[in-house]
Amino acid sequence: MQYEAGSYDVIVIGAGHAGSEAGLAAARVGAKTLMITINLDMVAFMPCNPSVGGPAKGIVVREIDALGGEMGRNIDKTHIQMRMLNTAKGPAVRALRAQADKFLYQQEMKKTIEDQENLTLIQGMVEELIVENDVCTGVITKTGAVYRAKTVVITTGTYLRGEIILGELKYSSGPNNQQPSIRLSEHLEQLGFDLVRFKTGTPPRVNSSSIDYSKTEIQPGDEVPRAFSYETTKFITDQLPCWLTYTNEGTHQLIDENLHRSPMYSGMIKGTGPRYCPSIEDKVVRFNDKPRHQIFLEPEGRNTKEVYVQGLSTSLPEDVQVKILQTIPGLEKAEMMRAGYAIEYDAIVPTQLWPTLETKKIKNLYTAGQINGTSGYEEAAGQGLMAGINAGLNAMGKEELILSRSDAYIGVLIDDLVTKGTNEPYRLLTSRAEYRLLLRHDNADLRLTEIGFNIGMIKEERYNRFLMKKKRLKWKRND
Repeated sequence: MQYEAGSYDVIVIGAGHAGSEAGLAAARVGAKTLMITINLDMVAFMPCNPSVGGPAKGIVVREIDALGGEMGRNIDKTHIQMRMLNTAKGPAVRALRAQADKFLYQQEMKKTIEDQENLTLIQGMVEELIVENDVCTGVITKTGAVYRAKTVVITTGTYLRGEIILGELKYSSGPNNQQPSIRLSEHLEQLGFDLVRFKTGTPPRVNSSSIDYSKTEIQPGDEVPRAFSYETTKFITDQLPCWLTYTNEGTHQLIDENLHRSPMYSGMIKGTGPRYCPSIEDKVVRFNDKPRHQIFLEPEGRNTKEVYVQGLSTSLPEDVQVKILQTIPGLEKAEMMRAGYAIEYDAIVPTQLWPTLETKKIKNLYTAGQINGTSGYEEAAGQGLMAGINAGLNAMGKEELILSRSDAYIGVLIDDLVTKGTNEPYRLLTSRAEYRLLLRHDNADLRLTEIGFNIGMIKEERYNRFLMKKKRLKWKRND
């Protein structure tokens, strides 16, 4: 039984990294916004690596902040370690990377969303869009709630017809054993959208108490205070280290002996995986001349024993994963708390979008994040920010915002997607940006803060501080 549940300027479907930025951005430009997510406990959850930033990605986070987005502020408040990468190289390739307290990160983002003016967050499963004369005018949930809106943003991540694959086991699921979104995916096909099947994966997590850290190399954070956000004034100083170890010939032999049980090689996995983040079995097969591969042991938070085994992404059976861990120095007695797995999901072919991230087929409907064929929290957040800004501006009858390739890495990301498409989960790299010497970590505010102020994302107090900085830089040049 359907019922009228409310009317808004913007509705955002999903509350992951794309959805969080989209909802906040739409509300901040002045639109009355509703966010609907399958599970309120999973807002801004990190189902994969507990980190933010890195090459190209770290610059995207700075750009999000320079435009008035939230990811930079949030990781500054919740990280356990932060490092500047590529310091021996030129400024164009330097980028921050932070290890997150993944639980605190999502709690803090949820609180920010709940406190945001013009923004309402609710739990629900959207199953259909309301489309009239090729214009999206709202959504319908599984319980029959009808929400009307001037614009709608879909940010469903890897939930669309998601399937988890672990060894010979395959079952319908979103990431981290969450409920998948089945009906919405079918509905998008009925509306005439072309979908593709992509795949991503995660490594096992192990208990910190079972690791022999004396056999690993410590990887501390920078002693110099670091921050992604231009607004951050309080810095976290009690950082936690990560640890480095390596696979070896024993690891590789064990993987080779069990390839017949790998879903990647048995034919069970049909979706295309990310080339730049291969599974350990893929690395062993493709780079069989390498005697070892790096494995980083990354704490998932201050109040958990779970350690993320970065570099060991796999969908091999659970019993094989335990044996693989035991071949790695420091992990001989490791207790596996969660097994790694692969997940297949539906994504929209992104050439069906305008540069505003509005769909060409259905007016006033936007998509952002992994549904557009990308990988990574940062790529998702950058798209979510732009889709939320444009959905909000559109709903209020204002001119939408398009960033060019010379403006930002976010502009490169979106232009690549909508003009070239992608035949694999897209990852942003510095090599993709022809203007990378200009698109630096240290000048994101000079490139984008005025734009953020003009559309209402940057408050006047922050903008005035930015103008003072520009004056100081001008005086410095003149000296």
